[in-house]
Amino acid sequence: MEEVDVEPAVTNIPAASDAKHLGFAWGPGDILVYETLYKASGAQGSGCSFIHEVRKDEDIYSPNLRKLFNESHHIFVGLQTIREDLPSKNKKPQFVSISKNYRSVIRACMEELQQVAVSTKDAEVATQYGNQVSILLAIELIWNLCEVLFIDAAPAGSLLLHLLDWVRLHKADVDEKATEVLQSESPAEHHDYWDVVVSYVLQGRLEEARQMLVKQATLHPAARNMYKLMDNLLSKMPFYNPGGTQTLTEFDVKWRHWHGEVNRCLQDNSFASNKHLDIICKIIVGDEDTLLEHKELLSTWYHFLVTRLLFSHPTVKPTELHYYAQSCMTMFLDARSVPEPLDNILLAAFEFDIHQVIKECSFGSNLREFLLLEYASGLFTHHSLWQLAVDYFDHCPEFGRVYLELQIEHIPLDTERKALKVLRICEQRQMSEQVRSICKIMAMRALRNNRLGSALSWSIRAKDAAFATLISERFLQDYCTRGTFSDLDLIDNLGPAMLLSDRLTFLGKYREFHKLYGEKRFSEAAKLLLSLMTAKIAPRSFWMTLLTDALPLLEQKEVIFSADQTHELMFCLEELTSSLSHSAAGTDKPTQDDDIEQTKVELLRLALARNLAMAIIKEGTIDA
Repeated sequence: MEEVDVEPAVTNIPAASDAKHLGFAWGPGDILVYETLYKASGAQGSGCSFIHEVRKDEDIYSPNLRKLFNESHHIFVGLQTIREDLPSKNKKPQFVSISKNYRSVIRACMEELQQVAVSTKDAEVATQYGNQVSILLAIELIWNLCEVLFIDAAPAGSLLLHLLDWVRLHKADVDEKATEVLQSESPAEHHDYWDVVVSYVLQGRLEEARQMLVKQATLHPAARNMYKLMDNLLSKMPFYNPGGTQTLTEFDVKWRHWHGEVNRCLQDNSFASNKHLDIICKIIVGDEDTLLEHKELLSTWYHFLVTRLLFSHPTVKPTELHYYAQSCMTMFLDARSVPEPLDNILLAAFEFDIHQVIKECSFGSNLREFLLLEYASGLFTHHSLWQLAVDYFDHCPEFGRVYLELQIEHIPLDTERKALKVLRICEQRQMSEQVRSICKIMAMRALRNNRLGSALSWSIRAKDAAFATLISERFLQDYCTRGTFSDLDLIDNLGPAMLLSDRLTFLGKYREFHKLYGEKRFSEAAKLLLSLMTAKIAPRSFWMTLLTDALPLLEQKEVIFSADQTHELMFCLEELTSSLSHSAAGTDKPTQDDDIEQTKVELLRLALARNLAMAIIKEGTIDA
């Protein structure tokens, strides 16, 4: 096994001297350390009664970072499906899009952490969140560069444009400073004015630089021609357009012509009387000494690299990057300073050494966790030992959760009993996405086997409204065919679960109507039946069934439906028959089903008319 490059951090344990023997016990993410009763020969003194808890870095338990892990896991699962489905030529845009999604999740987490760090009053907590932001910032910086170089694999011309975007994204302080300058009473006289202008130029944001220079030209009319000349040079600087008709060779010729014009202005001392414009001229001509004089504004060697390429080698090829990167880092860093780990990672990326990038980025999960993860992954392939593996994953605080989520996806749910075991494991660990997935699989399997009750139960457990609607439709179709409901116990005890979908609500309420009718609570049954139609809860395809169910109530000796309720039923019937007549207009001959439907309509009209007359007489008698 390869040796660890970085020495492990030393943890000092109070009250434990070198002469003492220590015992320890592993815990889930921490270690309990204690002095033993064993004494070496010649050792004196009594043992210490303290037990020390040695905890690992707790950043992974941060709720903000947990959100990052969960969201990035969803992207990862989606990436696996793309890998097989797409032909090779179509994968690159998808991979770039997924990479940007990953970075978007990281940046969202950074912003959230920054807000928490600012709002908290605890200095220690603020420092902890600040450190987490710094780590995520470095991760996103490296990831973005790797996206440009390895995933997007931008060619010459486009490469520099991507690197400019990379630098601008990670050097955003110039915008804050520019806002402060522009909001002042006299922006051109602000002490940071020229820093903003030069920073814009260093980032290749020449349009913003020109707008800032206009303010200075207005303040100094005598030097207007000099500012106009600089504005002309900045406006004429060519940028490569990957989607345009211009070839890279044509762009290079045009750029060299512009560069020669800037160089002539410098040789003619066109800006000698204005040191600021002279500096800008030296920058855009690519003068390395002038660039290095502005280390404070560049702040990093890789910003210096991109600026140097912009004004000296805009058509740089990917294979040439390593030469410029190494020379820029050497020139930018002090001879006595040692490159930081981040510098080495970025340099490895510019050298297209992806293996070194991965090696440098590996913060190194401890050996114990690595071995546990490997062992548990092996257990998961066994048909029955996978349950033991869950406990091993639980005791891997850094990557155990992620490994468990991935392995759960591949467990074959052969029986309902096994599915319930897996589900219980997921629910105990609040793995909501996996819970929904298991319930959907089991619901679909039950539906294929025509076990509607089981399918509905699983879909409710998954809180899947769409699937619950589908199964409710099957229940209703089954009722129309057979005239009775199956799985009455489940439907009778839906409770609040019936609110999961409109169709499920209707199913529960329609069953409630049948119960009321069976208990001879006709008035309540009639009211509920009418409400199902007027509130539009019942599907239009089921209206005829509901109206048919109303027939026995209309035929009762006692008036059940009031005059108003009867009018509403008549309105529903006419609305239904109107839609049926429109749909039947395109057919040539009426079918047997059409004749049956027409007979039902006539019977309903007759019953409604008779009930209306009785209701009017009854209500008139009461009023009198």
